[in-house]
Amino acid sequence: MLREEMSKQGLFLFRWRSYLPLLGLPLVVLAMTGFSYPFGSHLYDILWDLFSFAISLSGLAIRALTVGFVPPGTSGRNTKCQKATRLNTTGAYSLVRHPLYLGNFVIVAGASLFVRNFWFSLVVVLGFVLYYERIIYAEESFLLEKFGKEFTEWARRTPLIVPFFKSYTPPDRPFDWRMALRREYSGFFGIVATFTFLEILGDYLLHGALVIDPLWIIIFVVGLVTYLMLMFLKKKTSVLTARCEIASKEAPSEVKPFPVGNKPL
Repeated sequence: MLREEMSKQGLFLFRWRSYLPLLGLPLVVLAMTGFSYPFGSHLYDILWDLFSFAISLSGLAIRALTVGFVPPGTSGRNTKCQKATRLNTTGAYSLVRHPLYLGNFVIVAGASLFVRNFWFSLVVVLGFVLYYERIIYAEESFLLEKFGKEFTEWARRTPLIVPFFKSYTPPDRPFDWRMALRREYSGFFGIVATFTFLEILGDYLLHGALVIDPLWIIIFVVGLVTYLMLMFLKKKTSVLTARCEIASKEAPSEVKPFPVGNKPL
């Protein structure tokens, strides 16, 4: 019963993963109370902001490198061009079993550092562990049932989420930049929007008035324009059509992916 309950919780958390983190917004405001510049310097403030932003972007890079090498018909983050007909065991999936979640952790860690509050960063890390523990349990239960011994052998030699670089196996396909762009462009803008919001909130709490740093205006505008351009290319053109989608149209699979509600995982 405990395993069944954890699996149900994992499915629920995955299904609503885009909205549940918003419940932590009051905690963010509380953590930023007393917000100040490092050593009272605006220059140090900018440098710390960009450092935190770069960490989150590196998490996005982990995700992009993961999905860009994912072959069709594998067990990764399923969309209409990925079905769980075989396991991902090369590339990022030879380093960790859940590279996408590793990327998510790095993204969240960068945002928590931006807040400059130790207890808040600690709460974020603990919350992330508890949150994804359920999701990973549900996903790996499905993979174990689906692939049996093949999954067990891969899981035994591959760490959960902390990379082991000596076990790296090169991907068996070239990097598909179209796949990476079409699946991660919204994540890129999400990071830009989140950091811009945190910057505005921090300066408001510091100065007691709405102050927008010109640097973050530039970053936000570049992020927005990039997002709109890629969204147009995805929805109105075939420029970002991934190879696996072309293949799936030519030979559609009958295998059903891991269900989360009415949507695939």
